[in-house]
Amino acid sequence: MSDVDGDWNFHLRILSNSARDSTDPASDPSVLQSVKKLHGFCKLEKSDDLVARIYPQINKVFHRSLASLSQSESGAAKGLLLLAILQFFLDFGDVVLHDADPSLRTFFRSCLSREFSDAAVAEATCEFLIENKRKLLASFPNLLPQFFPLLLKLIAWNWEKLEKSFLKIFPGLISPGSFLPLFPSILDLPILVVALEKVERSSGSGSRVGGSIASIQKSAAPEMLLALMDEAYTGSTIGDGGDDSESEDSNTIDVADPLFLELLKDENDGLAERHRASPALNAALQAAASGPRSERMKQTLKITPRLLDVYFSVTLRDANDSLICALIPLLMTRNSTMFPDKNFSHEIRRRLLEFVLAAFQRSPSFISLLKKPIIDRLGEAYDDPAKRELALQLCWAIGEYGGGGESHKDAARELFESLELLLYENLSSSRLGLRQESGNASRKTTQSRLLCFVVTAIAKLATYHRELLPRARVALGKVVRSRISDARVWRRAHDYLGLMNEPGICWSVLGPSRISEKRFPGTVNWSEGGEKMVAHIPFHILSEQGGPPFHDFAFSDVIPKN
Repeated sequence: MSDVDGDWNFHLRILSNSARDSTDPASDPSVLQSVKKLHGFCKLEKSDDLVARIYPQINKVFHRSLASLSQSESGAAKGLLLLAILQFFLDFGDVVLHDADPSLRTFFRSCLSREFSDAAVAEATCEFLIENKRKLLASFPNLLPQFFPLLLKLIAWNWEKLEKSFLKIFPGLISPGSFLPLFPSILDLPILVVALEKVERSSGSGSRVGGSIASIQKSAAPEMLLALMDEAYTGSTIGDGGDDSESEDSNTIDVADPLFLELLKDENDGLAERHRASPALNAALQAAASGPRSERMKQTLKITPRLLDVYFSVTLRDANDSLICALIPLLMTRNSTMFPDKNFSHEIRRRLLEFVLAAFQRSPSFISLLKKPIIDRLGEAYDDPAKRELALQLCWAIGEYGGGGESHKDAARELFESLELLLYENLSSSRLGLRQESGNASRKTTQSRLLCFVVTAIAKLATYHRELLPRARVALGKVVRSRISDARVWRRAHDYLGLMNEPGICWSVLGPSRISEKRFPGTVNWSEGGEKMVAHIPFHILSEQGGPPFHDFAFSDVIPKN
């Protein structure tokens, strides 16, 4: 016991001397060891008196370390020391009535914002967050969501070593307050890497990236204020300067640009979309995509889809309908606006479309609530392949879920009118344009695919909402009578017209797949498919199987004779 008391007193004296000394506590490695030893003694002895004796000295060391942050060169050592002290605050804060929330926020703002690029500090921070994840989410639920931009910078810079650790932390970044702003920040991780590497090149090899960002933000603050005032009074957009930025590194973003500072922010300040339309950003992205890529960029292009998977999984599991409904228009907007890498764009767009369809399946009423952005996206079906694919999937969802359901008559009518317009525009261009461009097979295939989706959506929407049947018959009749070269389109329209003459069969084939309601005589309940014979399916549905029977047996072989 005397040896323990001696060690105890020895380490307590080190802390006391450090608290009184004018030098930086982190410059002495023994201070960190003493904090850890005393922390261990307190956990082992489980004595409130020991905790109370240590707390004043540790608290003084914590504040003295923070006060010397800007002057200190031992940034990594300071970060490790502060994390050790924060662990003491979390474990024994209830004993000494210490609220750890201000201390945690001060660490993020004053230390981690400068030292996130240091591998040792980044690793220790992830370990600290994992060890205390449950406590942080229970006692300080807004902490990680508030600082998610800083943590994304940390992982963008250190992903190779911290991949598994960060994936354990990441769900904790998602909360009602960070839900919407977090999505574009995940999508923009490659753009963030472009900005961070720009800072690294600008600051020189001997400077910390985080410290350089802090200096840029501090020096640019007056410029930003003047730019905001100019925008308010003159209407000129921030960052709309002339072409006078002829720097030697003209293929990246100017560090004084407000959009650059927004990308490098440390805290969640809400959803901001201003920088997405910046010409400077677009030029920087094209240059970054066409030029040589660092290993960090290559890793980021791989991890972003994985983070998006986690985000969407947590969203479908935990988010309420209001948040998901607000997210879908943002997804539609960002579907065609992302880092211009072919494989990356493909992986991201596939996930976006899968999530949108999953959200509509979960709550079909979203389609009626979001009819305005959906109609806008249908009108963009011709702009580029990404927007066209989104329009196709929206057409499918409109038909599959009846424009939001049978109770949403007005929304269904407006969506039907948009589908009609899209159909007639395509029919017109098909007759006039495609016959003159006989060699453009790709365009023909694309337009035929779009027409098939639109025709199916019109037929299904009219099946849900019977008052639309007359207009649907007119629209499909025009397809059948048109001279469109692709037989798949007019054959599909012809089949749907035939189905509409048999309400029960039409409801069975084109009606809701999740509802077994028999609205008309002859309706097939597909959930009973395991108990039915093939003969229960009307034969004229199988139009492709016309002609002689394709089986080699007779009914007399399978029907018992009396």
